[in-house]
Amino acid sequence: MPPRKRRTTRAERLSELLRVLADTGELHVGELSARLGVSSATLRRDLAKLEEQRLLTRTHGGARPRGRTNEVPPPYRESRSRDAKRAIVQAAIRTLPIGPHVIALTGGSTTSELARELPGRADLTVVTNALNIAMDLALHPRLKLVVVGGVARPQSYELVGPWAEHVLASISVGTAFVGVDGIDVTAGITTHDENEARTNRAMLGRAQRVVVLADGSKLGRTTLARMGDLQDVHEVITDSSAEPGAVAAIRRAGVRVTVVAVGSGKDR
Repeated sequence: MPPRKRRTTRAERLSELLRVLADTGELHVGELSARLGVSSATLRRDLAKLEEQRLLTRTHGGARPRGRTNEVPPPYRESRSRDAKRAIVQAAIRTLPIGPHVIALTGGSTTSELARELPGRADLTVVTNALNIAMDLALHPRLKLVVVGGVARPQSYELVGPWAEHVLASISVGTAFVGVDGIDVTAGITTHDENEARTNRAMLGRAQRVVVLADGSKLGRTTLARMGDLQDVHEVITDSSAEPGAVAAIRRAGVRVTVVAVGSGKDR
């Protein structure tokens, strides 16, 4: 008797629905019901949940993106490339100096993973514009947490705009860990939203050292809004799924690239 196929959890289904929507620009309940092994009624409830969160708009028989982009919020991205992101985070932690240090974290699934590894460092001050990161770190009073103000973006949970930029202009940061949607030799580091790009650019400008955390799918990719030039970046930490040509191009541009071999714990 063949083993029973594992039933997907709701969190897994919601993540998969948003992934398919981002890739194809539309969802069809009939097709996805068979693919995910759940009833059409279950999928319609899932779509209703995502519509409540303003992440899509339901249509007859499916759904379409709500806004200009098909951006997926960090919690729904965290199940993707999880091993790669954890390996990237461990490599990022090894770059931190011993002793008091101020770091900045933009929003993103990999930077969120990094934030969860920081509570043991009582000598750190963490500056962030990401609401989900702030909520996680606020539970750990040994860390000093600085949250910039601004207008919240529901797609990324980041606070953006003039208020955020005003706060960032008044601080100094040792290391900024940056999540991106794309990094390319010509386009630089990019994200989906121009307001988010401008606020994150202000954060980069206050850092002595900028480290981009990007799984392999982000290298060689370009999205709408430029956050900064490649020359603004000191190091890129990625995983072994990255295209070797994209890695080589970034290195030729003078940026250090650390490639983590997922599963081995080794860098190269």
